[in-house]
Amino acid sequence: MNHFGFVKIAAAVPSVKVADPVYNTAQMEDSLAQAAHRGVRAVVFPELGITSYTCGDLFSKPLLAQAAESALGMLLKRTRKSDILFIAGLPVRAGSVLLNAAAICYRGEILGVVPKTYLPNYSEFYEARWFTSSLEWAGDAVELCGQTVPAGTDLLFEAGGMKFGVEICEDLWAVVPPSSRLAVQGADVIFNLSASNALVGKYAYVRQLVSQQSARCICGYVYASSGFGESTTDVVFGGNALIYENGLELDCSKRFSTQGQLCCTEIDVERLRAERAVNTTFRSDVAYETADPYRLVKTGMPPAPLVKLTRPVSPCPFTPPTHAFDENCREIFNIQTTALATRLAAAHAKTAVLGVSGGLDSTLALLVCVKTADKLNWPRPNIIGVTMPGFGTTRRTYQNAVNLMKQLGITVREVDIKKACKQHFCDIGHNPENKDVTYENTQARERTQVLMDIANQTNGLVVGTGDLSELALGWATYNGDHISMYGVNAGVPKTLVRSLVQWISQHETDPKTQRVMTDILSTPISPELLPANAKGHIAQKTEDLVGPYELHDFFLFYFLRYGFGPAKIYFLAKHAFEKKFTGHVIKKWLQVFFKRFFSQQFKRSCLPDGPKVGSVGLSPRGDWRMPSDASAQVWLSEAEHLR
Repeated sequence: MNHFGFVKIAAAVPSVKVADPVYNTAQMEDSLAQAAHRGVRAVVFPELGITSYTCGDLFSKPLLAQAAESALGMLLKRTRKSDILFIAGLPVRAGSVLLNAAAICYRGEILGVVPKTYLPNYSEFYEARWFTSSLEWAGDAVELCGQTVPAGTDLLFEAGGMKFGVEICEDLWAVVPPSSRLAVQGADVIFNLSASNALVGKYAYVRQLVSQQSARCICGYVYASSGFGESTTDVVFGGNALIYENGLELDCSKRFSTQGQLCCTEIDVERLRAERAVNTTFRSDVAYETADPYRLVKTGMPPAPLVKLTRPVSPCPFTPPTHAFDENCREIFNIQTTALATRLAAAHAKTAVLGVSGGLDSTLALLVCVKTADKLNWPRPNIIGVTMPGFGTTRRTYQNAVNLMKQLGITVREVDIKKACKQHFCDIGHNPENKDVTYENTQARERTQVLMDIANQTNGLVVGTGDLSELALGWATYNGDHISMYGVNAGVPKTLVRSLVQWISQHETDPKTQRVMTDILSTPISPELLPANAKGHIAQKTEDLVGPYELHDFFLFYFLRYGFGPAKIYFLAKHAFEKKFTGHVIKKWLQVFFKRFFSQQFKRSCLPDGPKVGSVGLSPRGDWRMPSDASAQVWLSEAEHLR
């Protein structure tokens, strides 16, 4: 069974007793048992967790370090048959100095010891009173639990399909954290053993630090800090367990708990490596790294098969999360309107011309045009909306288009294209009863011609309405709606179009306009190129033909953003859509996606200009350069064998 690049890890915060290594390692053992039961491969514990962090001058007494070493030895014996790696903090004697260190342990062996580099010695901290920084220690090995083990900050470990490094508490707060160099040297995941007492506002700052460092290093970051049982003589410890991946929080613990905490999830190492592979800034850091290669310790731990994810996978990766929805929608809308304003000014245009169909895409484009006109201090009638009824136009969409334009106060023009299309059928000898691709595309190209000519009449610029999802699937008529003078929706996938229209309706329009937009949002997505049914309703529904846009947007995101193949996309999709789509349905539309994506590249190779708004784009001048005659066989072959 494939592990798909996922490694399950955990941050544990057991309760402690100050200066009681036997009790503390027993609590660690309980945490390890819980972690093993949940399929975890690696666990990090808090800083100096074997002794507790708040021992004060007891650290200077040799007996405490000896007791910690003895307790670790017993823990190693009790876990030697467990297939789980753990990272424990303890004071380690190295010759004449004492190190605040992390011991990396697996199957009864200590694989390495990483000493702390930056010892805080200010305010409530006075670690330099007892410990020596790695900067002042010249050794490269220590004797611990009867083993001679490599020691130093230049250690990388390979386990379970990942490479990882370790830093300790204050190291993260340094101007250049050790984890930065560890990442450049190849660490996919950083484990941090921390103490970090609680202060007003500090927790938010710690989360920012962890988030930013995981993003800067394009890594997973697993953080465990001291909790219940630490001395409260002068400070309190909240017991924070945090797991981040490239800036995003995957899991966190409950704070100030009197019970032990175990925070676990999967880190997607394949995703991180894919991100690093295309990030030229990260690659430059690797290329210019001047330090000698770090020592690599191989554990022999194989990757574990993954049956089911516990981390969340959003079915709508393009849609802003709830906590940032308003801010992100406002940002996207501002990107679109600023882009159009710049283009209109640069082109010395007097009008903006667009086709308004009563559908989602043209509604968003119209709203962008209106907001842009306001931004430029243009009269709204300088926006010319054109409704162009054809053979498939229904009364519902026609009325919504006209009503929306009137409510927004723009110029409304109507050009019925049926007569022109019939003349064209006659000219080329096409039977209009044959409702094939020629029948459909004639209408799309006629509409584009009308818009272009009205723009010429009014010294205007034709604003395109097509979205990113349609570009990915090639769901546009070549030299028809495929063409415009500026495509404001080019970077917006269909699922995000819907979210933006909903947000704009609530925040940027009056109640009458909202009512029209509410009906538009509930209208089936359709090009309306085939006649309506007997009841006058839309007969041609896009998602019946090419598949659900929420699936295609999901496929598009993971294919373009991370380069995942069909097998991993399928695995993620089954997790994200388990309550909505069967594996059979997902596989069917995944095959359609790859067939269409490859076959329709020729349309993307000559796209009009349009603004990128998110991390994924298809502009041939920017994000995506692909031969129009590339074969999809490799991807389709993998998709065919999915189960």
